[in-house]
Amino acid sequence: MVKQPVARLRQTVPPPTECLGQSVGDHELRSRPVVRTQEAEQKEGVRVLAHSDHFIEWEPCAELPEAVSPEPRAEAIPLRIVHEDDDLIVIDKPAGLVVHPGSGNPRGTLLNALLHHAPALSNLPRAGIVHRLDKDTSGLLVVAKTLEAQTALVRQLQAHTVCRVYVAFVVGTPTSPGRIEAAIARHPVARTRMAVAARGKAAVTHYKVLGSGKGWSQLECRLETGRTHQIRVHMQSIGHPLIGDPVYGGTRLVRQLPAFARDFHRQALHAARLELQHPANSAPLSFTSPLPDDLETLRFELERHAAAG
Repeated sequence: MVKQPVARLRQTVPPPTECLGQSVGDHELRSRPVVRTQEAEQKEGVRVLAHSDHFIEWEPCAELPEAVSPEPRAEAIPLRIVHEDDDLIVIDKPAGLVVHPGSGNPRGTLLNALLHHAPALSNLPRAGIVHRLDKDTSGLLVVAKTLEAQTALVRQLQAHTVCRVYVAFVVGTPTSPGRIEAAIARHPVARTRMAVAARGKAAVTHYKVLGSGKGWSQLECRLETGRTHQIRVHMQSIGHPLIGDPVYGGTRLVRQLPAFARDFHRQALHAARLELQHPANSAPLSFTSPLPDDLETLRFELERHAAAG
């Protein structure tokens, strides 16, 4: 493909609002934003979205859904808003809410709720969403309200300066504190799963034990990178899968849990703390989210079981 100068890109590449509403190919859907400067040039297989003096280049990534609805619609879905200003929104997402429309989830997602809450987000790629949580992971997630804010937040994520801390309940008790460095790629056979793979994308998770009992531990996990299912895959890889994880749980390991914990209805994972710089003025921001009721009940029952011996 012949490279085209940026001046030509401004004429040939549709603005973000057009791209969000189009039914486009799988390559463009399965992508993540990478900030480029004004000197950027079009590269083969990559779409560059031009807007003012900023460019967001979408490159392949396994962290987004398989497909999106051609025209995501606003839906009146309640949102738990922790913070909102002119540049960003911080959401406390409940378990069970899908972040982005995709195969099997064409509506009823966080994106649909955002479009209802702030209709101007329809002018941004993916309605300002810059990172995601799995459907059954609860907790904090930041959304940009302007293209400039989206660009700044993407830069922070790329530089690993956004602090994302999770609370997880796992099977067994790992050595603590610990650091897991293991590349992650899509599973070669089960394409909806991820796996540790030498040729995958670099992934690093830091963790420490906050409490434990017979057959279980409560961990604090800090992401250095943000790969799909990262904490779930990494903890499984060291023999301590998340309680309730239907994909990476492992039947043999789960047997050591108390009976009530074996049947927990989702992966026991919560995004509890989010720290970043404000995209407009670089002021430090820090947000926390308490354990939701289901995880608080799980913790209480696990500790009660441990105390009973």
